[in-house]
Amino acid sequence: MTVLPEYFTQSSHKSYDRHHYKVVSTAGESIVVEAYDQAQAIWFQKKVFLSHIEVLDKPTTGTGF
Repeated sequence: MTVLPEYFTQSSHKSYDRHHYKVVSTAGESIVVEAYDQAQAIWFQKKVFLSHIEVLDKPTTGTGF
């Protein structure tokens, strides 16, 4: 089993608003949030019950030309 760190690190100081985040529980349930700080808050509040966080591409809303 992989030991997860008790803290978050970041590789860039730029905005993380280009993605959505899927927080996945050990039971397989998940919730998608739009902001990194929301995913981070859920992780720290419920980390005993969580498996991992997936970074998702933000859906595009444009219709083109």
